[in-house]
Amino acid sequence: MADDDSHPPLPTPNAALGSPTSHFYPFATSPDIIRSHEKDVYLTGTLIQQSQGIVRALRGARFAHTHSDAIKHLTELLYFTLTTAIGNRTLGEEYCDLVQLEDDTLQLPSIGRRVGYILSSILVPWALQRILPALRHKIRSKLERIIAKEKMRAAQQANLLEKPQFSTTPRPFFTKLRIQQYLLEHLDSITSLSPIYALSIATFYFTGSYYHLAKRIWRLRYVFTKKIEDNEQRIGYEVLGVLLVLQIAVQSFLHIRKMSANEDEDPSGTGESSHGGALLSSIQNPSAIPLLPASVPLYDLEEDPSAVSWIPEGQQRKCTLCLESFKDPSLTTCGHVFCWICVRDWVGEKPECPLCRQEVLLSKVLPLRG
Repeated sequence: MADDDSHPPLPTPNAALGSPTSHFYPFATSPDIIRSHEKDVYLTGTLIQQSQGIVRALRGARFAHTHSDAIKHLTELLYFTLTTAIGNRTLGEEYCDLVQLEDDTLQLPSIGRRVGYILSSILVPWALQRILPALRHKIRSKLERIIAKEKMRAAQQANLLEKPQFSTTPRPFFTKLRIQQYLLEHLDSITSLSPIYALSIATFYFTGSYYHLAKRIWRLRYVFTKKIEDNEQRIGYEVLGVLLVLQIAVQSFLHIRKMSANEDEDPSGTGESSHGGALLSSIQNPSAIPLLPASVPLYDLEEDPSAVSWIPEGQQRKCTLCLESFKDPSLTTCGHVFCWICVRDWVGEKPECPLCRQEVLLSKVLPLRG
């Protein structure tokens, strides 16, 4: 194997197990790692289809559709348990001549790191996918109530009810109300891991290490074990990293410019334009909690069981996402009923039914009435 002074001496799997032989192995480059990942994705996809076919034959199509997400993740868990967890290479790693090592010790990964990587890459995203919609619903409801109270308090302090007047004193950009409104407007993106994944993959393109975020957490890297010729060049995907960084920078610039434009249109910082008489009207004739169309449902089956009387009693009156009684029950095109805010948050994150995984468009979700 060619002697490359730019790479540290890494032990082979045999050397890590006590063999007296060791060699200089270079770290794998990003094309090798991506090729290995794509091979594993193809193989696990084939296994998932076969597993779903077996479940469909044993329990029926409805059961297979309802539990398709669980079947997918359990199949992936089984694949990596029979390969990575017990100390073997995956088929993708064998195909690309890669060996996984601990970055700090340059030894084969310990059982703790292997199991931690599998749980972090499969079970943790699965759990977050099920928890985030309900969590966003609770945070959004709380923020809407807080913002409504803040607006009411600001209007009363400014004495807008008796003699409307607007102060010419410049308001600070970062106010409590403006921060709360920003969190409410961008709650989905703030509670999403997509920006973290984007930064991680951009770093991978530059360094060629830690393609998965879970591998970065557990410090697992790859070495390339195939013989490299003297005239063979090992290239990476640095240009993709540059493009991804430019994309992130442009999106950040557009986001900041949009915020600045909103500030120019609404210098008062209350979230209402100068032409918005709706705020004054709602203050003069306030409801129980003003300006809360999303947090105060029109039909709450817990407070008023007769609101939608034709829905049967018991568990059928509870949303399978928040596990509470329906609030503004809404029907998807596949025939399943959820709370409006629950299904709105879910479809915003993943445009499919939480139960049967059929495609769902938010514009096609219909509200149910009594």
